[in-house]
Amino acid sequence: MNASQPPRWADRLLEWFCAPHLVEEVQGDLYERYGRDVQRLGLIKANRRYWGNVLRFIRPFALKRQPESYPSVSLFSPAMFQNYLKIALRNLARNKAYSAINIIGLSIGLSAAMLIMLYTKDEVSYDRFHEKNPSIYRITSKSLTPAGIVEQLQPYTGVFPGPKFHESVPEITAFVRYRENHRDMKEGNDIKSQSVHYADTNFFSVFTFPLLSGNPKTALQNPQSVVVSEDVAEKNFGTTNALGKTLFFREGERFEPYTVTGVAKKSPQNSSIKFDVLMPLVIEADEMANNENWFSVFMNTFVLVSPGANLNAVEAKMNRVYVADARESIKIVAKKYGITGKTVYTLQPFTDMHLSKELPASNGLVDESNPTFSYILSGIALFILLIACINFVNLTVARSLKRAKEIGVRKVVGGARTQLIIQFLGESFLLCLVAFLLAIGLIELALPTFNQLANKALALSYLFDVKLVAGYIVLFIVTSLLSGFYPALILSGYNPVQTLYSRFNLSGKNYLQKSLVVLQFTLASFLIIASLTIYSQFNFLTSTALGYDDKSLVVIDKSNLKRSEEKLLKEELLKHQNIIDVAPKNGGFWGTVAKINGETQVNFTYETVNESYLPLFKIPITKGRNFSTAYPSDSSHSVLVNETFVKEAGWKNPIGQVVDFWFRNEKYTVVGVVKDHHYQSLSEKIKPQLFTMKQSNEYGKAFIKIKPGTETASLRHIEKVFKKLFPLNPYSYQFLDQENLKRYESEAKWKQMVLFGAILTIFISCIGLFGLATLSAERRTKEIGIRKVLGASVGSVVQLLSTDFLKLVSLSFIFAFPAAWYAMNEWLNNYPYRVSIGVWMFLATAFIAITIAFLTVGWQSLRAATINPVKSLKAE
Repeated sequence: MNASQPPRWADRLLEWFCAPHLVEEVQGDLYERYGRDVQRLGLIKANRRYWGNVLRFIRPFALKRQPESYPSVSLFSPAMFQNYLKIALRNLARNKAYSAINIIGLSIGLSAAMLIMLYTKDEVSYDRFHEKNPSIYRITSKSLTPAGIVEQLQPYTGVFPGPKFHESVPEITAFVRYRENHRDMKEGNDIKSQSVHYADTNFFSVFTFPLLSGNPKTALQNPQSVVVSEDVAEKNFGTTNALGKTLFFREGERFEPYTVTGVAKKSPQNSSIKFDVLMPLVIEADEMANNENWFSVFMNTFVLVSPGANLNAVEAKMNRVYVADARESIKIVAKKYGITGKTVYTLQPFTDMHLSKELPASNGLVDESNPTFSYILSGIALFILLIACINFVNLTVARSLKRAKEIGVRKVVGGARTQLIIQFLGESFLLCLVAFLLAIGLIELALPTFNQLANKALALSYLFDVKLVAGYIVLFIVTSLLSGFYPALILSGYNPVQTLYSRFNLSGKNYLQKSLVVLQFTLASFLIIASLTIYSQFNFLTSTALGYDDKSLVVIDKSNLKRSEEKLLKEELLKHQNIIDVAPKNGGFWGTVAKINGETQVNFTYETVNESYLPLFKIPITKGRNFSTAYPSDSSHSVLVNETFVKEAGWKNPIGQVVDFWFRNEKYTVVGVVKDHHYQSLSEKIKPQLFTMKQSNEYGKAFIKIKPGTETASLRHIEKVFKKLFPLNPYSYQFLDQENLKRYESEAKWKQMVLFGAILTIFISCIGLFGLATLSAERRTKEIGIRKVLGASVGSVVQLLSTDFLKLVSLSFIFAFPAAWYAMNEWLNNYPYRVSIGVWMFLATAFIAITIAFLTVGWQSLRAATINPVKSLKAE
């Protein structure tokens, strides 16, 4: 208890029994008397006398309660809410520009966050719609070295694991094998290449794909049956009621009829299994009898595992079955191919495939993704939303001087700080609600572009998923509190006396607001550097010389193209003056292994070509010679290798070296070395490559060089010749340079996404900077007026107001540059051929950020500097 204060408990007793309308007056009188008693009698006697005076006031007049003139109103009553709403709407209407800037900034931030929530929800929902989903697994495997190190992860299997494990492992209750191929399908007089999927007969019992018509249990029982999607049924028969109708697929040289036994609903968007044509998987008896097929992997195998089963125990049983059943084959293959490691089978949850980087959804499965994309998009959306909230805080505080007297009046007439906080938070919620509704409209506009960039097919209706709606409500509340809480605390804490006497100003160093500006431009600068880096890498990938000429090259596919057919095709094509040359090559991607230098094994790309291939592509021979018809043995004993192959082999004199395909008892002699070229994308390192003219290898495509500017006439001639020679094969063509560009579609899309993020971030950051410039101008109105009266020029005033903000922007580079360098360097490390992060990127970022910031602040500063100083001083 302090000497100048009366006894605390006596005060509490007085406040408890005394009437509210008398307590202030009575307490004031007793305090005056207590002060005199302390001076005359001392502290102890003054305290005793104070207690006595309090007790003497326990009389009827002091206890009587006077009815209140005005009934108390609850903070949360309808009347108060109506009042808060009315004031909020008036403030928004009075400050239209300020309200519009805040709403636009928040709506952009909210729409970005909502789009990414939609994207992420779609990503994590893949394959979860199957009724038996928790029990569905994919059989995978890993190859281990003798030391137990994982050498390779394999998501595919052969024909054996499914039936063998189902037969011997009790916990595995069912299996389904699934693969993709392409078949020639007849549509009237036209022939097209159709993607066809094959599955075991119990496919519809394991996976939930409803049929519009047909029996799911028997739809795949007949080998000549086919299940089609509703789109295929509509396209081929004009109706989804296609049960019993016939489709024709090529078998050798004839087209065989297949009966439609089921029409399936369109596969869901979030499904890794999407099929248009599904046929029964037929495994021949001789395939099942060949035990070496344990090592032939080309399909996905799914199993149903009993609920509650111990997966580790199931995997252990699977591997025991494999070792026991394939014991002899393991020895044979190890001896034949020199394999020293071992294979271990594992189970992958079905729902993990979509976002798995090691074991992705492929080989007939679709939409494989990378969780990194979700992280990047979420980061960009968080940046934008955070900057929008910072922008709201800065603008609200910047405009607070306009409302200082309003706050002072409210406090003088009895307004509590809690009421003011609720009022300002209410305004924040109202503004966020308007921004939230506008954000939904922005999503509607942005969704088509976003779908194209993200390779999705999202619809606005997905927004109304229960979980997403709950997430949006949380997002709305968090955003409203994040953007409104700090301004509410600041505004409600103003001193009413100072505000009413116009003695109020926002004093202090404003460290929080300055920190927010630094944070804004740190994020913006980070994204600018990211955009410049991705742009540079993309331009590098698409403009770097590949080591061969891909211009004016038409590619046509023809499976099983024989030597005689290729010769005839070339003769017919060269009859046209616009066709320069033709060269064949094997279809798809072939890879194999061979021995060199005795026992050393080399893995390489295996290319089947003829003597025209390298001249057509203008790929030089660095040593030795090209294939030639002058050397008949080239087709049976000679090979060409690239420079990387020579380095891998460690040859100093490659010409005459032997490549031993020991498992086929074939040996070939190197007659030439081909200059390294990027036969795959620049995202892949150049690997060893071997060229052969082996007669038993069939071609799968032809490259046709045409004269530039003759595309229409040349393509017409190519199509005519192809259909004349191969009437039963589907015709399609591509330009090789365009196909090469398609390899970088992912980089092109991310380039645009990061650029959009950078533009939005800079835009919203500038709005926040505009708010601080407004605040600074309002705080320094009198100072500006005095400076102008004393002769300061407009330029010097603009410099005075702008310098502090430009310092903050410059300070942001200290944080943004190291973070951006580290992040983008890590990203570039994914590419074997990459650009370096140059100094020019940081200088360009600094120039862009400072220029935009100067234009934003300079405009507001110029307005303040051109105001008549007489008006400024009079206003103060």
